[in-house]
Amino acid sequence: MKTKFKNARIVLPTGIYEGELLTEGERIAAISLGSMLDTPADQEMDVEGKYLSPGFIEIHSHGAGGYDFMDGKAEAIYGACRAHMEHGTTAILPTTITSTRESLLEFVDLFNTLELRREGHPDILGLHLEGPYFAMEQRGAQDPKYLRNPEPEEYQAVLARTDRIRRWSFAIELPGSDEFLSTLREHGIISSLAHSEANCDEVFRAYENGLAALTHFYSCMTTVKRVNAFRVAGAIEAGYLLDDLYVEVIADGCHLPAELLKLIYKVKGPDRICLVTDSMRAAGMPDGEYILGRADTGMICIKEDGVAKLPDRSAFAGSVATSDRLVRTFRKLTGAPLHEVVKMASYTPARLLGMGDRKGSIGLGKDADLVVFDEEVQVSMVMVRGKAVYTGA
Repeated sequence: MKTKFKNARIVLPTGIYEGELLTEGERIAAISLGSMLDTPADQEMDVEGKYLSPGFIEIHSHGAGGYDFMDGKAEAIYGACRAHMEHGTTAILPTTITSTRESLLEFVDLFNTLELRREGHPDILGLHLEGPYFAMEQRGAQDPKYLRNPEPEEYQAVLARTDRIRRWSFAIELPGSDEFLSTLREHGIISSLAHSEANCDEVFRAYENGLAALTHFYSCMTTVKRVNAFRVAGAIEAGYLLDDLYVEVIADGCHLPAELLKLIYKVKGPDRICLVTDSMRAAGMPDGEYILGRADTGMICIKEDGVAKLPDRSAFAGSVATSDRLVRTFRKLTGAPLHEVVKMASYTPARLLGMGDRKGSIGLGKDADLVVFDEEVQVSMVMVRGKAVYTGA
């Protein structure tokens, strides 16, 4: 099956160009900038001057569309993935939340049964485990009764259970973390700092042991503080100083103000920023009361003002954003060029995951994961591996 896109503004990593694009089967077969393609196609899509972009890659989400990945049902996982797809996400890493050991193992067993390339859904690229190895002082919306230190008996049991884990986020300063970090590196799993009290020096040491990213940058991590009258730098400063370290950014306009988004963009640049939703089940849903985590054991939270909050409104409880909102908001608040913002939502996450050779950007031979959207980043078409899976109203 060949599909030709006409009258498109094609979003490439280097800029935006008028042209045409041809897909054949699951791949991008031809790109023509500034001229028409002579190759015949089975069907043609007139983009009518809209943007033709690589599909967004979501590497940190807990749910959407009323579903949480921890609900314990395959249909909940597929439902949340589908909800994200309708907002331009063509590949996703479902993310866990801190829970009991039994719940974690049950979820891993369920995840092993999933179709990772299910028709009509975004590609599931693997699993992102967030926790349960977190610092109590930086727990955020994580349930404190489930926090614990990394113990080989537990994480080795998880690693023996599945080969589908792509990322693991944890507090790198906890007892046993050095051994855990080394174990993740040996298994080829991307390690990320999250919900951590680590200072700058500790982040540097973890980086030398394979730490690759900082989960939801600024949220639930340390910055400069006084210790015995002397100022000590934190994880945020390490994120700026270590050029190769990736940072997740929740660009929903709530978690980080415009000033910080501009600072992160200025220092880290589009090659090290991954836009993430960190969304919970209320993403794409109306305001109201929802459960964060598993429906029968999770925590009550409230969706209002474009974000999820704890019931006492003392802290956020994850975002309710979708990928299109991230692109729209980051562009609006920072003034960054659209092609660089798209890169942060597609190619940079793909490179972090080690799959930039086939996903995350428009290029010959790459997966035909494509999104059409207008000037306001309103999605009108989503294609996953050469098949149009969503056409908006």
